Amino acid sequence: MLIARTVPELREFLGRYRRPAFVPTMGNLHEGHLALVQQARPLGDVTVASIFVNRLQFLPHEDFDTYPRTWDSDCEKLRSVGCDLLFAPDEHALYPEPQTCKVHPDPALANILEGHFRPAFFVGVCTVVMKLFACVQPRFALFGKKDYQQLMVIRHMVRQFALPIEIIGSETRRAEDGLALSSRNGYLSEAERAEAVQLSKALRAMADALRSGERDFAAIEARAMRSLDARGWKPDYMLLRRRADLQPPAPGQPLVALGAARLGMTRLIDNLEIDA
Repeated sequence: MLIARTVPELREFLGRYRRPAFVPTMGNLHEGHLALVQQARPLGDVTVASIFVNRLQFLPHEDFDTYPRTWDSDCEKLRSVGCDLLFAPDEHALYPEPQTCKVHPDPALANILEGHFRPAFFVGVCTVVMKLFACVQPRFALFGKKDYQQLMVIRHMVRQFALPIEIIGSETRRAEDGLALSSRNGYLSEAERAEAVQLSKALRAMADALRSGERDFAAIEARAMRSLDARGWKPDYMLLRRRADLQPPAPGQPLVALGAARLGMTRLIDNLEIDA
């Protein structure tokens, strides 16, 4: 696996290829990331991953400085799944001057859910993803469905800018007990890790209610919030939304249950698509 630290190094290596398949990450890799790389390999003529902890998508009180950086382990894992090239710029290489030009996604999609609780988060996400796309010029880009809203925001951005990139969403990878794999799971204590599965269980309970015929969406959402609150969580939202646009549900349309809640000092998110 080659490692490029600068944009010129990246472009020099990629100059001989026409169909890169790209997996952008912030490092601290887990099996979900590696599954994306494995899924990418047969799609393009070269497989590229990036590691960059993007300051623009962190709020001032969030964990940019303490976000886990596990360089040696990440490189070993990427080599083990056949990644061809790792793009790992530092901040100066990717942002050689203050990034005053930014991508502002559609507020109807980006200012709800995560965007409501983390203002300007998706501006930071879209800006760095657009810049990485400009550097790598991939034909395919792969993202996990765990960050469901992020996947939708990026798809919308690519469509609006007519970028020649196919965005592929990969199913959420989970631990045996159902907890969605996440880099932030490493923040959990042993007791919190055992409790963390309750978020996915609450989402499944929402899905089960719909499948049983219940259609009082507000009651289903409130029950899920109460179930977590009673166990000591601090839920931000437990909501049912249309898969098409993340707007409030309508009869007969495919839905997704989305949740975000803080357990101790760790904020976890998860979702579950529902065919009801």
